[in-house]
Amino acid sequence: MAKGKLIVIEGIDGSGKSTQFDLLCNRLAEDRLDFRRLAFPRYSEPSSMLLRMYLAGEFGEDPSSVNAYAASSFFAVDRYASYKQDWGSYYEAGGLILTDRYTTSNAVHQGAKLTKEERGPFFDWLYNYEFELLCLPAPDLVVFLDIDAGSAARRLSLRQAQTGSGGDIHENDQAYLRDCAASAGQASAHFGWAAVSCLAGAAERDVYDIHSQIMSMLSLR
Repeated sequence: MAKGKLIVIEGIDGSGKSTQFDLLCNRLAEDRLDFRRLAFPRYSEPSSMLLRMYLAGEFGEDPSSVNAYAASSFFAVDRYASYKQDWGSYYEAGGLILTDRYTTSNAVHQGAKLTKEERGPFFDWLYNYEFELLCLPAPDLVVFLDIDAGSAARRLSLRQAQTGSGGDIHENDQAYLRDCAASAGQASAHFGWAAVSCLAGAAERDVYDIHSQIMSMLSLR
């Protein structure tokens, strides 16, 4: 069977992942390309129970209450279940998968709990765990939306004010968001992700300008 293609949109909270993911999916649908869209975590599925408990603060209200390796396992199990139940056969038959977050999010969010020196071994363990031991497919392309923590925090505050919603233990911890930005940059360099800046100098780039850059990175036909 032909191997499929897996493309990931990644970035810290407030980087605009959902916006760019929707624009990309809409563009491919308009171009009549066959693909499947995924988003992780799958909060409505039983396989996400532990990660939902973790994000709700049931294991401690500080993200560091659960170590990087244990928390990564919560998210990995949800991905494994989704692969077995939902999209594995489609991918294995040569299908195109687009996903908002993936294993890469563990590198960003769980790597934030570690020192700079500890992250490299963690990144290697993470990819080996999910792609070699769990046998999940590795991404063909990771588009990393690069933004500083301060700009991301302003976006998150605006979004929460507009929607009247509160954030989870990740989104509500400003110091943790800064550590996520540092871990994300380190992971991007470590794995060779395709970085796309969300800013032009101090100004935010237009979302359609960013979308055009992402489209230029893809080779889907």
